[in-house]
Amino acid sequence: MRRVLVIGSGGREHAMAWAIRNTSREPVEVFCIPGNAGIAQIARTANVPVKDHARLAELVEAEN
Repeated sequence: MRRVLVIGSGGREHAMAWAIRNTSREPVEVFCIPGNAGIAQIARTANVPVKDHARLAELVEAEN
């Protein structure tokens, strides 16, 4: 299974997460940082500040 990280919390990020999840030819797990309530319905979210590069790197490492 592939994993994709989308960074942002707006409408464009919601559209990207939806498209990645619904058009992939293989199973995909979508993460969105920080995300929003709408994105949380279609992807996993985490409350990590976008500019906190160290925490973003830690999350990516932890999720492989």
